[in-house]
Amino acid sequence: MDKIVVAILVENRYGVLNRITGMFRRKGFNIDTLTVGETADPKVSRITISFCSEDDKEQIIKQLEKMPVVKMVRELDNASSVSRELLLIKLKNDQAKRQELMTVSEVFRTKIVDYTNDDIIIEATGPSHKIDAFIEVVKPYGILEMCRTGVSALSRGADDVLNV
Repeated sequence: MDKIVVAILVENRYGVLNRITGMFRRKGFNIDTLTVGETADPKVSRITISFCSEDDKEQIIKQLEKMPVVKMVRELDNASSVSRELLLIKLKNDQAKRQELMTVSEVFRTKIVDYTNDDIIIEATGPSHKIDAFIEVVKPYGILEMCRTGVSALSRGADDVLNV
């Protein structure tokens, strides 16, 4: 099932993220990923949320639009937006499989950002399905630790700019 991605512009002040996530909790909606950051205007933050509930999509958007701290809500579909995630993954640095791991890293166009005798940290960016595929391929090398961001997305074209 494709994830639904919603971009929300909110007032950049204390407690706003808690209000947004609290609405999801109260209504029983599950959040798959969540990213938050300040926009070009320091008074406004952008929250990007992904979730799987197509049945509840309209209700979620309407509930968000009712909130006084929310300035704008927009669904970002795959066809008209660009989305990316970031993955940092620490893998065992096994001398026997090192070259193989570096080849896998090149195939997925990832970047080795740290290297020791014991481990390698790789940075991967891309659409969620690419990140999922990379994780599956490197599992046999021994994942020691990993950290993954949520989806960040922007609409394509100048006509659909989410701006205040």
